[in-house]
Amino acid sequence: MVLFVSGRCDIVAFYSEWFKKRYEDGFFDVRNPFNPKLVSRIYVSDVDLVMFCTKNPIPIVDYLEKIDKPILFHITITPYKEDIEPNVPSKKDVIEAVKKIANIIGKDNVYIRYDPIFLSDKYDVNFHIKAFSKLCSLLKGYTSTFIISFLDLYKNVLNNKDILRYREISPSEYKMLSKAFNEAARENDIDVWTCYEELEEYGFKKGMCLSKELAYKLTGKIEKKWTSRNCGCVAMVDIGRYNSCKHFCRYCYANYDEKKVLSNFKEHDKNSSLLVGNLEKNDILRFVKNKFL
Repeated sequence: MVLFVSGRCDIVAFYSEWFKKRYEDGFFDVRNPFNPKLVSRIYVSDVDLVMFCTKNPIPIVDYLEKIDKPILFHITITPYKEDIEPNVPSKKDVIEAVKKIANIIGKDNVYIRYDPIFLSDKYDVNFHIKAFSKLCSLLKGYTSTFIISFLDLYKNVLNNKDILRYREISPSEYKMLSKAFNEAARENDIDVWTCYEELEEYGFKKGMCLSKELAYKLTGKIEKKWTSRNCGCVAMVDIGRYNSCKHFCRYCYANYDEKKVLSNFKEHDKNSSLLVGNLEKNDILRFVKNKFL
């Protein structure tokens, strides 16, 4: 089983103390996002791999050596400013944390996500080319892989279109980005691919977050494909909660109600088995083994 921490919110950045306690207590409880009364219990003893996905790995760095499972990190570093990412910490500090993590778990287990890419008058092609090239040079020797993707029109994106001011990317701009990104990555001994996006015609390689091959390399087990998503990844158990991340990135797919985010954050109890709130008498508890949520 792959424990996903998390695609629904940034647990590492805002709920690391909860994660540590749950890991040490040996289980996590997760409310089903579509049936809130259904709670799944995931035992740490059933976990083969912990996959962290975060914009701020700093709170978990000192705890990594206590995790007795293989670890894979996806760390998102974009060049956007506070207008787009209001509460993301200094990228300089994040990069220093990446270096520490690479020294602990190895650079091949550290993936950097330059994600999502969008173009506007402020964040144009040249801006991204310079930013990507600089990031590659700063992280040479600390990662082997960059994953990129382009903006999807989620509900939150549409709500924030006047802030993002995104525009359509032309074929020639895709090609310019592809050429520059591939060159910068190659010069710094880094591989770069898209997050399962069909952009090979522009020169981008297509990849995935966690392939069967990588999962087997890390765990020695053959993990099942994630059938609920057409992304090529193996199945993962996500222990996060939507509308719970306080980064408030304007392009986020997992947040779409900032008032709900603040409400959920207030309901968080680091001593609870659930990320938000506590178990209730009429909850239906099920035990998960090698399934995804």
